[in-house]
Amino acid sequence: MNRPETAFLLPEGEGFSLRWFTPVQEVDLCGHATLASAHVLWEIECLQPDEPAVFFTKSGRLTAWRSENGTIWMDFPAEPPVPCEPPTELLRVLGSAPIRYVGRNRMDYLVLLDREATVRTLRPDLARLQELDIRGLIVTAPAEDVPADFVSRFFAPRLGVPEDPVTGSAIVAWDLLGRAAGPHAAERLSGVGTGRPRRGGGARRTRAPGRPGRHGAAGQAALGIAYQRYELSARCQPL
Repeated sequence: MNRPETAFLLPEGEGFSLRWFTPVQEVDLCGHATLASAHVLWEIECLQPDEPAVFFTKSGRLTAWRSENGTIWMDFPAEPPVPCEPPTELLRVLGSAPIRYVGRNRMDYLVLLDREATVRTLRPDLARLQELDIRGLIVTAPAEDVPADFVSRFFAPRLGVPEDPVTGSAIVAWDLLGRAAGPHAAERLSGVGTGRPRRGGGARRTRAPGRPGRHGAAGQAALGIAYQRYELSARCQPL
């Protein structure tokens, strides 16, 4: 499909089975494709405006709901990073970039750099990164101006995505900044905040998890191109 991620839906029980694919393989979790899936289900009236979207995925049950202003909120599993010593190959990927913290969760390396400008100008060695046994690399730093609280970039050449323009997986950077950037940053980042990808736009808000092991994330969506749709359930009629 020549897109960073494509979502596929199939009715299942009280919700929908949801799977995500990059150009080369299936992935365990994708935030923006989940947001888009929920938006489409409301747009084509498979779901009522006040009805939550329930998805069954490789990362378990995910739920999305829409607020009165159109913002879509999603409940995701938290993927907190565990501090680790950066392997030599990762240091080679990052070159001379000043590193403040390195962590890893089950999918990615997460690297806190010294400042926003370093994140924006970083040119990682993608050939070396592709050789590492991970899904991808998230680099982040505190934002230097409002309204964003942090900036981030995501690289996943192993999945056929050299750099994702925006990725919901970077919400774990919220935890990373809160723990690694010091007490002042932790207090600043303890509630609702905004993340900004390097390429501008696509800002997303995150909030502290409502229950242990969960994360909340939110964003908005707009329908771009609509093709012929087919009946997904008794409530979803073809065009």
